Amino acid sequence: MELFEIVDFLNELLKVDEWQDKSKNGLQVEGKKEVNKVAFAVDACMDVFEKAKEIGADMIVVHHGLIWGGIEYVRGIVKRRLEFLLKNEISLYAVHLPLDAHPSIGNNAQILKNLDLEPVEGFGVYQGREIGYIGTYDKAMSLDSVLKLIGERINPNLTVLRFGSEKVKRVGVVSGRGGFALDEGIERGIDLFLTGEHDHSIYHLAKEGEVNVVFAGHYATETFGVKALMKVVGQEFDVDVTFIDCPTGL
Repeated sequence: MELFEIVDFLNELLKVDEWQDKSKNGLQVEGKKEVNKVAFAVDACMDVFEKAKEIGADMIVVHHGLIWGGIEYVRGIVKRRLEFLLKNEISLYAVHLPLDAHPSIGNNAQILKNLDLEPVEGFGVYQGREIGYIGTYDKAMSLDSVLKLIGERINPNLTVLRFGSEKVKRVGVVSGRGGFALDEGIERGIDLFLTGEHDHSIYHLAKEGEVNVVFAGHYATETFGVKALMKVVGQEFDVDVTFIDCPTGL
C-alpha cells in the first residue's frame, strides 16, 4: 500500500488541517513509500520505535508525536530518535487534538462508549474548540457502579475525589491533561468528571463545586483513540495493523 494513500486518508478522516494545534499533526517523518504493516501507539519514543522495527512495521501512528511547534536542534535525544526512524525507513504519523475530539473514534468518545454512554454533547473548550464530550445515562447509576465500570474498562488504578452525588447521570470526559475543563463541567451540571492526569488545582474546585472527579491516567485514557483508529485503517487498507503497548503508569 502506498504511504501517501494512507496519509491522505488519515488527514481527511481526522480533519487535521482544520485544527490549530501545537502538535504538528500529520506525517512527521517520511519513510518507505510502500507500507505493509502499520503500528499504533500513544507516544513517539524509542521503546515504541524499537518494537516497531522488531515486528517489521513500516509506519507508526501515534497520539503524541515528536514535533511540537518545531524542532530547535537536531542533537541528543531528538537526533537519536530521528536517526533511528530515518535509518530504518519507518514513517511517523502523529495526531493529537483531532484524535481527542473525533466524534466516533476519538479518545473521549470511545471512553464514553466504554462506559455505555453516547458522546452526544460536545464539552471541554480548548483553544476555542470542544475536544471532550458529555454522556448522560437514561437512569441515574450509583457512583460505585460507575467507578467499577471505569476500573474494569479504562484503568483499575484510579484516584477518585468523591465530592459529588452518590447518583451519577451526566459524565464529562476529557482525556489526558483535561483538568482545565472541570469548571465548565460544573457549570453544565455534570455529576462526574473523568480525565487522565492528576491536577492539584482541581481538588478544591471539585470540592466546592460538589462534583466527583476520576483521574484514570494520562496514558490509559489515551489508548482508546489510536486503537479505534487502528481498526479503521485495518478495515480500509490491505495492511497488517498492531498496537504497541508502552504504558508509563502515569
